[in-house]
Amino acid sequence: MTHAPSYRVRLDLGYDGSSFSGWARQAEGRTVQGELEAALATLFRGRGEAPRLVVAGRTDAGVHARGQVAHVDLDPAQWQHLHRIARLPERAERVEGGSEALARKLNGLAGRAGDVRIHRASLAPSGFDARFSAVWRRYEYRIADAAALQDPLARDFTVWHARVLDAAAMDAAARSLAGPGLADWAAFCRPRPNSTTIRDLQSFSWAREADGVLVARVQADAFCHSMVRALVGACVAVGEGALGLEDPVALREAGERTSAFKVMPAKGLVLTEVGYPPDDQLAARSAQTRGLRSLAVSVRVPDGAVSIDEE
Repeated sequence: MTHAPSYRVRLDLGYDGSSFSGWARQAEGRTVQGELEAALATLFRGRGEAPRLVVAGRTDAGVHARGQVAHVDLDPAQWQHLHRIARLPERAERVEGGSEALARKLNGLAGRAGDVRIHRASLAPSGFDARFSAVWRRYEYRIADAAALQDPLARDFTVWHARVLDAAAMDAAARSLAGPGLADWAAFCRPRPNSTTIRDLQSFSWAREADGVLVARVQADAFCHSMVRALVGACVAVGEGALGLEDPVALREAGERTSAFKVMPAKGLVLTEVGYPPDDQLAARSAQTRGLRSLAVSVRVPDGAVSIDEE
């Protein structure tokens, strides 16, 4: 049986997570996926099954994104509908105008509140999968402590902290946690069935910006649920003097969920970028990531950790 070709479109987007109950669609509650898929259903009403989105990282309630990536598969009838909207000739199947029409329509339908925006849409290269082809995700977390400017205009994406934090100690603790290679982050992850806590934390650092705001920058192949906010919480405990510089690593090595620090609020967290390999390696990366690996196997294949759940 021959299947009709489909057109995979990559969507680069951002959103203010303040009014969303996370990325993933829910029976109740407003979500980013729910808003965008409702817009897709409206756009392609009467033209086959409503398309579904696949995302690079499923963010939690209140988490923001500046550089989120998703993909959507469209059938030929849906693709031609976009060409008609863009007033393109039917034979121009690979012209980017269809993707541009999709971004424009989604922004008109789902972006009315102004808290979700498609930055660009483009035909994806062969083998691309927004979730499984990714090789890293990068986040930032903002804290305005007592030494920083606590700007009311930044309150929706910055956590205010009543005490002065030791930025140098927080940075040292963060850097001690990063690399090399895979580790079990069970102490920093909220457990979920059929999920692995094996991750490669590639970089983690803190810096105080010109306005005094402390900004964490953290990158990993993937993050398990609540991992970034737990990592930030451990560093805040170090910055307060409640934990020593060596304690975060010791807690990780213990391998058990701990109450030694608080998981920080979601609103300070922003997904800033998702990284992908060169186009000719996309399919191989996707196949590799889909295979669940034990810690023993993953250590032998350092870039093979699996993205199951995100922050």
